[in-house]
Amino acid sequence: MKDIFVYPTAVIDDGASIDSGTKIWHWTHISEEAIIGKNCNFGQNIFVGNKVKIGSNVKVQNNVSIYDNITIEDNVFCGPSMVFTNVINPRAFIERKDEYKSTLLQEGCSIGANATVLCGVTLGKYCLVGAGSVVTKSVKDFALVMGVPGKQVGWVSKFGKSILIPDNVKEFNYTCPDTGDNYHFDGENLFLVS
Repeated sequence: MKDIFVYPTAVIDDGASIDSGTKIWHWTHISEEAIIGKNCNFGQNIFVGNKVKIGSNVKVQNNVSIYDNITIEDNVFCGPSMVFTNVINPRAFIERKDEYKSTLLQEGCSIGANATVLCGVTLGKYCLVGAGSVVTKSVKDFALVMGVPGKQVGWVSKFGKSILIPDNVKEFNYTCPDTGDNYHFDGENLFLVS
């Protein structure tokens, strides 16, 4: 492990792979088989399991546990005290470690504070999950999801601002005023085209 910052109270198990520029703060525990990319920032009181792969430039705020079978791609934001699960039907008296469901957080997605992401779902690229939401099914790229259970209520740009698409349109083009990025909506999905 080269060129990383580890606060004295953090625990990094032997064997963990952590790339340069990553910072690990108070009372965080990184398990031995975890793989973490460059320039990540882990706040305080975070747990990262063994069968976890995390890309680069990922920010994980305080009080988040990242369990086995979770993959986090580059540039993902996990808000404070958001929750992941790994079993659909947990029981204290039945061990279900062989039933863990895989969860995928794709490039650039953001999860708000106190949100819950149930296992087995995929959060699409650059989607945004509102604070306190409960995600029970996979989320499309650029989708804005809010509520309990989480429902798509709109679209967001890569820059993180709402894209207002008129109701019942079959096609819609949008240029982000902040970045100049161009988007195309085909009636069902939003795509970044340039």
